[in-house]
Amino acid sequence: MRALLVANPAATTTSARTRDVLTHALASEMKLEAVTTEYRGHARDLGRRAAEQGIDLVVALGGDGTVNEVVNGLLHNGPDPERLPRLAVVPGGSTNVFARALGLPNDAVEATGALLDALREQRERTVGLGLAAGTPGTEDESVPARWFTFCAGFGFDAGVVGRVEQQRERGKRSTHALYVRQLMRQFWDEPNRRRGAVTLERPGADPVTDLVLSIVCNTSPWTYLGNRPIYASPEASFDTALDVLALNRLSTPAVARYATQLLTSTPERGPRGKHAVSLHDLTDFTLHSKVPLPFQMDGDHLGLRTSVRFTGVRRALRVIV
Repeated sequence: MRALLVANPAATTTSARTRDVLTHALASEMKLEAVTTEYRGHARDLGRRAAEQGIDLVVALGGDGTVNEVVNGLLHNGPDPERLPRLAVVPGGSTNVFARALGLPNDAVEATGALLDALREQRERTVGLGLAAGTPGTEDESVPARWFTFCAGFGFDAGVVGRVEQQRERGKRSTHALYVRQLMRQFWDEPNRRRGAVTLERPGADPVTDLVLSIVCNTSPWTYLGNRPIYASPEASFDTALDVLALNRLSTPAVARYATQLLTSTPERGPRGKHAVSLHDLTDFTLHSKVPLPFQMDGDHLGLRTSVRFTGVRRALRVIV
């Protein structure tokens, strides 16, 4: 088996020694090339090269951002599960939502052992992915399409992600406390929290208007707070298209209610109420905004957008589990 290991040296929870141990463990079972990423987008370039060269397996060692780049490289020319390399993930970030949603251990060494067992037993699954692109006829129509593995956000939650990234650029560690602090700051600074600027449009249905927060989920849970899974859209699955949780009001009482519901959410029950909109298994929809709003995918802040078109693609990529 020809395999490529793409390792992010800045991954939060792995050291150079850990990467060396993992590399030797994988190399004992396959013909392995190990490459350490050197710039933003490098993992994407390596994934694309692997797809073009007919590599059998690409192993992403890093956080959700590294995984996202590798996936976008692999699917540069579109999904083709039977032809494209399989993907394996060894978690090395602070949250590792994609790996954990697949049922993998959150420890890099344990995940490597699980990966080797899965390869020996030929365990894999074909997962669906989300695709976000600029909307034709809008000022964002030239924005390139980009794949995401577990979630995207337009509006409030993307603003929180952007604030966290700013703090990390200033040297702050990525902790759950940091996320909570930036969430509170985003809430107090949010200009549209009482009447949202976002409209959701989908074929064959009336528009959903005045949304403040819109979370697009490709799987469940949506994220983790420490070891606690948070379910924004409990029905979301790698086997279906996309789910959406949207809120049209973020007053103080509403935030308290929905935050509590998120923290106590389960695989059977997520946020609900008169200000919440939950939609399941959408293959094609668009989010429009009256004003430019923050946009994020897989925890990566991508700047401001006024319109994003989403496509849920079932059976897009083979993954080792």
